[in-house]
Amino acid sequence: MDAEAVTKVLLGLPGVEEHVGWAGQPAFKVRKKGFVYLSADETSVMLKALREEQEALVAEDPEVYTPSWASGRFAWLEVKLAVADEEELTELLTEAWRLTAPKMLIAQHEQPSA
Repeated sequence: MDAEAVTKVLLGLPGVEEHVGWAGQPAFKVRKKGFVYLSADETSVMLKALREEQEALVAEDPEVYTPSWASGRFAWLEVKLAVADEEELTELLTEAWRLTAPKMLIAQHEQPSA
C-alpha cells in the first residue's frame, strides 16, 4: 500500500480531514484530534492503537511494525508501507479512526448502505 492509497482510505472515513502536521507531514484528524500521521518521505505511517495491539503487532512482525510512544491505554505504532499487508493496514487505519472519532460518526460509518 502506498501513501496515495492510505490517504484514500482515510479520507473515505466520516469526518476525516487532512492537515499539515507539526513537522510538515500529512496529518489526518477527526474533530481536530490526530490519529494517523504520514511520514514526510511517505514511506510509513504513525497510527493510534491500543497498547495491547501495539505490543502484539511488534512481536509478530518487527520488520513491519515499530513501537512509538504510549500514553494511558493508547500506544502509537509506526508501520512501514512497502512491507505492510494491505488488508491489515486498512483495518489498522480504520481502528485508529474508531479510537478517535465520536460515537455518532462511528455509527454513521457502520450503518449499512441502502
